Amino acid sequence: MSESESPKPTVFEIERIRRLVELMKEHDLSEVDLRESRQRIRICRGPKEAPRTAYAPTPSQTAHAPVASPQAATSSAAAEGLNMAIIKSPMIGTFYSRPNPKAEPYVKVGDRVDTSTVVCIIEAMKVFNEIPAETRGQIVAVLVADGEAVDFEKPLFKVDTSK
Repeated sequence: MSESESPKPTVFEIERIRRLVELMKEHDLSEVDLRESRQRIRICRGPKEAPRTAYAPTPSQTAHAPVASPQAATSSAAAEGLNMAIIKSPMIGTFYSRPNPKAEPYVKVGDRVDTSTVVCIIEAMKVFNEIPAETRGQIVAVLVADGEAVDFEKPLFKVDTSK
């Protein structure tokens, strides 16, 4: 095979993957997801996280909460906590609820989602990352505004898993 007939480079070349891993280490990224036409490569580093199924309030949220009887607190926490899941940001970036400014949002309050349903995009370092729900249920709250900067683990959506 002559040089002019060399195969077209793909995203699966080992040197390209090594460079991506080095960039991930250098910029402390936990995930890179690249697509080019029909080719896709997704690289994740760090421990595999268990699905997020419950949201625990932070100490600052509980410090100002009204005091209730232990039984009332237990029953309300059980009613909300067991059936609620929070979809959190897997990275630092900018939250976008739609694929482009003229499109409909990926999801809105009342929509049903599945584990693979794309709920938003997080832009990090000029890379647009589709974020899947990773849970089943109905969206009951959108917790961030379109175009808002988000941190790692920032709650994005509240999902009722009983519906």
